[in-house]
Amino acid sequence: MPANLTPQYYAAEERYKTARDDREKMKTLKEMLALIPKHKGTEKLQGDIKRKIARLKDEMDVKKSKGGHRFSYSVEREGAAQVMVVGPPNVGKTQLINALTGVGLEVADYPYTTRIFHPAMMKYEDFQIQLVDLPALSDQFVENWVSSMIRISDMMLVVVDISRDDVLEQAETTLSILDGFKIIPQGVAEDVLSNAVDRVVLKTIVIANKADLSGAADNFEIFQEFFESKFELIPVSALNQTNLNSIKHAIVEKLQIIRVYSKRPGHEPELGQPFTFQRGSTLLDFAKTVHKDFAQNLKFARVWGKDVFDGQRINKDYQLQDKDIIELHI
Repeated sequence: MPANLTPQYYAAEERYKTARDDREKMKTLKEMLALIPKHKGTEKLQGDIKRKIARLKDEMDVKKSKGGHRFSYSVEREGAAQVMVVGPPNVGKTQLINALTGVGLEVADYPYTTRIFHPAMMKYEDFQIQLVDLPALSDQFVENWVSSMIRISDMMLVVVDISRDDVLEQAETTLSILDGFKIIPQGVAEDVLSNAVDRVVLKTIVIANKADLSGAADNFEIFQEFFESKFELIPVSALNQTNLNSIKHAIVEKLQIIRVYSKRPGHEPELGQPFTFQRGSTLLDFAKTVHKDFAQNLKFARVWGKDVFDGQRINKDYQLQDKDIIELHI
């Protein structure tokens, strides 16, 4: 069924895209929700708007809390995306982050070693992804600030210990706690929950850690029967550092991000650190990111990439591709 969106809705959407601050974004999102026609053809779009409202509210709450506490429970974003690493006690979350990033966070054999958050940067090719180690999720105790940090992130890695016979219980307990936070891992009853304004749906990969230990292979087979239809499952050994590239590749694919390089006219392309965008982003999005004046005064651009002729002239609606080199002309 076609959406049949009204001119008033499109006008509100444009105001949202150009909003200068969070308050203005919230106002225009609520206006979009009020203006959108309510029928089956717009159900997904309604759900997207509601999730944006919920996420923006969480971000505003976190920013508000910064001013009133000596210690702020928020992480300054770095890199292309922010990924929260969650799971029950003693499943090897910290060891996994150490293996993926090369940092040396404290690791111990007893639970609740991690009591605050620890960010670390993971490199994959020339992507930089921020991983954040969070305190364990337990039905006995959870730090009360953890939910807000997860809700405003881009993605979750849910870690379980596949060597233990209670691996199904580990996953179910984690999902139950997340549900209490009104956080829905993508793939879990999303269609039923899409109309809930305050719920956030997050991209999720389940990491089956300690795959090198005795009993892990049999436990993983059982685990697959219950969860493979809902989540991408990756068996790894953080200790032996096996299958780590599979995790890195899966994160980038799940995030649906691409790299774009800048080139000044008459110069070589700047290949050191790419700009990163969501798939589906356009040349205009790139120009806005480089500088607002470029977006306003852009005459044309040229692109070098795998699906175009070298130096091909493109317009503002051109859809960016991974590893494109863009030369802006104003």
